[in-house]
Amino acid sequence: MDARAEARRSWDLTLIILLSLVLALFIYIVPEFSGRIVLGLPFILFFPGYALIATLFPEKKSLDLIERIALSFGLSIAVVPLIGFGLNYTPFGIRLDPILWSLIVFNVAFSLTGMWRRSTSVEPFLPFKLATVTAMAKQEFNQGTKLDRALSIILVIAILSSVIALIYVIAVPRQGEAFSEFYILGPGGKATGYPNNLTVGQDASVFVGIANHNYRTINYTVEVWLVNYTYADNTTTVHRLIYMDDFNVTLEHAPVDLENDWTAQWETNYTFSAPVSGNFKLWFVLLEDGVPYAPYSGTQYVDYAGTSAEIRFLSIIGDRNAYTLNLNLNVTA
Repeated sequence: MDARAEARRSWDLTLIILLSLVLALFIYIVPEFSGRIVLGLPFILFFPGYALIATLFPEKKSLDLIERIALSFGLSIAVVPLIGFGLNYTPFGIRLDPILWSLIVFNVAFSLTGMWRRSTSVEPFLPFKLATVTAMAKQEFNQGTKLDRALSIILVIAILSSVIALIYVIAVPRQGEAFSEFYILGPGGKATGYPNNLTVGQDASVFVGIANHNYRTINYTVEVWLVNYTYADNTTTVHRLIYMDDFNVTLEHAPVDLENDWTAQWETNYTFSAPVSGNFKLWFVLLEDGVPYAPYSGTQYVDYAGTSAEIRFLSIIGDRNAYTLNLNLNVTA
């Protein structure tokens, strides 16, 4: 039998190949189209297992229809995580493109292999028409014992419940964790080359970045403090607490994008200079809507050590839920 005739005879496997490729077109051409979800569910939950079953058990006598369908779901649920696990140890990683094309290659390869296996089988499994398949399933159901029928019904209900639950989870996604990104980068925009050795009055710069993933609009305030302190016997002693600066930015919620390369939501090139010499930490404190700490109204380059500002500052940097960053600075005269 030639390839075209086998493709028409094994229309189920041919359909898996075509729908897998159509899904790729939807994702890249019309990513917002709802057909992406409609095709994506069987693409992940059914196609890989069905193609694999067609390769492993091409004979009609090997498995009955209900077992074939049930194993298709079960093997798909087992195969897809294994493919993702393997991709995790490659340069491609677990991202949309590598996962999509890995599954497409898997579906196409095993569908074609399944067609070849059917063509060499004496009595292959061939689902010609829906009416024929329905009659076959009904016949196999009636021929079974009461226990077999009960188990078949339970299996079908379990599969349908799982599919319905998955559709609900996708259609009504749970709100993810709410958090903010807060980071500082060196002058080159990388996590390296930070200014650590300065002279009094020498300008230095870093990039300060913020991203809002809190599902609401937030007014951010960043306070900058130049601090010299020591820690001994579980006690922090502040020697200098110099108020440097503050700035504000309001950001809308930005969803976390795990499919594409990371991009900054907001960054600024912040320039500073130390007014006095000594060993310091330059602290950046991020406040959200003034809760639970209200922004401090300080005067630039004033030392607030020994005041209420010191108690507030120590409370913030000791709060595990607060967003704080610091740089080590060695400032010479």
